[in-house]
Amino acid sequence: MLCQTALVFQFRYSDEIVGAFPTTRGGVVHATGLANGATPPELLAAYQAEQHTVRERLGDTPPSEIPGLAAWRRTFTAFGVKPTQYRNAAEALVRRLAKQGNIPSINLLVDLANLVSLRCQLPVAVFDQRMVTGSTTVRFAAGNERFTDLGTGTLSHPEPGEVVFVDNAGLVSARRWCWRQSDQSAARPTTVEALITVEGQHEDAELDVTRASQDLRHLLSEHQPQTDIASAILSPRRSQFPP
Repeated sequence: MLCQTALVFQFRYSDEIVGAFPTTRGGVVHATGLANGATPPELLAAYQAEQHTVRERLGDTPPSEIPGLAAWRRTFTAFGVKPTQYRNAAEALVRRLAKQGNIPSINLLVDLANLVSLRCQLPVAVFDQRMVTGSTTVRFAAGNERFTDLGTGTLSHPEPGEVVFVDNAGLVSARRWCWRQSDQSAARPTTVEALITVEGQHEDAELDVTRASQDLRHLLSEHQPQTDIASAILSPRRSQFPP
């Protein structure tokens, strides 16, 4: 699945990552011309309805038994991260919903991503592209890259060997693969260009990631009709977008 734009943009998985994790499947959506802001009533209603559906469907099932989340736990363990200490974003979202009963609205892009994440039970992230230098690469950290924590504003460096999303200038937009985003990459009312990713490691990841990517495109087209959208499904066979 591929839609072309004339804009310069690149996202890739390094050869080392796809070699170490051949189950990696990534849906990449690149959107420009965004007008982020408050979530419109119809999207908010769908988001709230999905939260109710997920609570009912999960019941007493531990998030760790959901195939997509269990696969991410195995992946975190494989690159030296304790998955019970650092929850992947989708598991953290499901656990928060189970504990609090609802997830408050933040803004259109964040709510849209969380809606799809709950539907597919996979990590979905929105990265503002304003501060990105060159391409974004998913690779093992050297340890000298820079990361500013979203929420605390604390500047730190990733641990060598953990998986990061990083640009050509060494600015990290996500640590521990799909654990936490940076302050610079957060979707805000000023966001006009965004990278949206949905990723899986489980047996049916390619099918589920494809469906989730299509869902993202549909929701963006419906609620941001002025937006230019390009997308692709990445795997070890095709690890870069655009090629």
